[in-house]
This record gives sequence, structure tokens and C-alpha cells, in this order.
Amino acid sequence: MITTRIRGGLGNQLFQYCAGRALALRHGVDLGLDLRDFDRPKAFKVGLDHFNVQTAVTYALPPNKEDGLGALARWLKGGYPKPYREASLGFDTTYQTLGDNTHLKGYWQSERYFDAFESRIRNDLQIVTPPSDQNAKMFEAIKATPSVSLHIRRGDYVSNEKFNAAHGTCDLSYYARAAASIAQQMGKDPIIYAFSDDPAWVTEHLKLPYETRYIDFNDGDHNYEDLRLMAACQHHIIANSSFSWWGAWLNPNPGKIVVAPTQWFADPNKTNPDILPMSWQRI
Repeated sequence: MITTRIRGGLGNQLFQYCAGRALALRHGVDLGLDLRDFDRPKAFKVGLDHFNVQTAVTYALPPNKEDGLGALARWLKGGYPKPYREASLGFDTTYQTLGDNTHLKGYWQSERYFDAFESRIRNDLQIVTPPSDQNAKMFEAIKATPSVSLHIRRGDYVSNEKFNAAHGTCDLSYYARAAASIAQQMGKDPIIYAFSDDPAWVTEHLKLPYETRYIDFNDGDHNYEDLRLMAACQHHIIANSSFSWWGAWLNPNPGKIVVAPTQWFADPNKTNPDILPMSWQRI
């Protein structure tokens, strides 16, 4: 069995699942999820249960530091998966050499970890929770229009000083340039569907020369609804956010246009050269 630690928001959870699932598929074994981080008070909740994920019950996990010396001694005697911690923000080539009975710890933010199993992964990441009536109607409206999803990440990227220094946010000029580029490539004016964890701010500040529809009715507990709507759009403007990354990736259309920020991290000491698929455009 392969096990993978799940932590953070839904975008991070999906990357962690996919890295584990791909490694499990490579070895022909089951995947188990380590959900212990969610036993503590957290800003996020487990969101994978809204997807068609393929997992097995996990009976043995490497001990955490707080489990004590007894648990550590039992682990050293064997019988637990061998932990492997992601070595870098970019694609970690050691991943390709990992065997069965591995416990993955990291963020694994690159399509390269699972692109060999894309069709299986896309099946796993079908959202199986039925949409609300309001979301079902919006889904049909999106499918009937020249739709472009636009995601603005704020939340803890703004309120948390540490996260702001590491990630930063995309400025409004980025979104204006990205929308103009997509409109030119489409050959017609798009209808922009704007998503955010701070929809009130976006409604007030985002002003584009295209019809813009603000999606403001899904809270954090229903963020999977936003992902489903984003993926239904024809094209995508993403933030430096794993959540909007998935909103674009989950669109299966090979002809989609995805525009992403050139600079993913505000901190110049952080870089992930493998975060964006090759076909996505940088602005």
C-alpha cells in the first residue's frame, strides 16, 4: 500500500491525492490517506469525499512526533510505511524511484507526478456530490456562453503576513492583460465568470471591458461547487493558487486556453519550475 499525507486546502489535497494515487497505480497496490492533520482545529476541512477518489482503509501510519517514544520504537522495528518527504518545490525525481510501502509527505504540485495516469486521475476527480439547484443552473449558463473562469485568491494570502510574503497576490493589471489576451485568441468578447474566496472585494474592484458575472454564493464548505463551475468554462485565468490550478486542469478540453501568472511566488527564494503544464500560457 501507498499512503499519502493530506493537509491544507482543497487544491493541496488534490495534488497530494494524485501523487499518491499515481504511485499506487504504478505498483498495482491500494492507496491510503493519512488524515491525521484534520484531527486538530484547522482552517480547512477534508474535501476529497466530494470526488470519486479510490482509497482503502489505512491501518498503519508512521508515527507523528507527538505520538511519543513508544510509537517511534514500534515504527523502528518495522511494519510501518517508510516516510518520504518531498525534496523540493519542483518535480522531485526521487519520486520515480519510490517503492511500495511508501508514505508520501509533501505538496507535489506538478502534473508530472501523475500525467502518465491522466485518464484514471480524471475519473477519480469527477465531483460526485450533486450540485445545488443554483449551481446546476449556473453550470448550464456557463456551458451555453463563451465562458472564461477568472479566479482571485485573497483570504490568508492577504491576512496572514507569512503567507503574503511567500505567495503574494496577483494584481488587477494581470487580470486585465490576461482577459485581453484570451479575448484576442478567442476572436470575440468572452463572458467572465469571477470566482474568489473574497467575492465582495472582487465585485467592488474587478472592472473589465467584458461582461462579468460574479460567483458569490458558494462558501468554503462548498468550494467543490466552484471547482465544478470553473472546470465547465471554456478557458481560464488562474491565480497563483492551487485551487484555481485545479479549476483549469479539471477542464478536459485539450483546446482550452489557460493563462497563469509568470511569477508564482512573491518570495524570490521560492520557485517551482514545474507548476504549470507546458500548454499553459504565462503573463
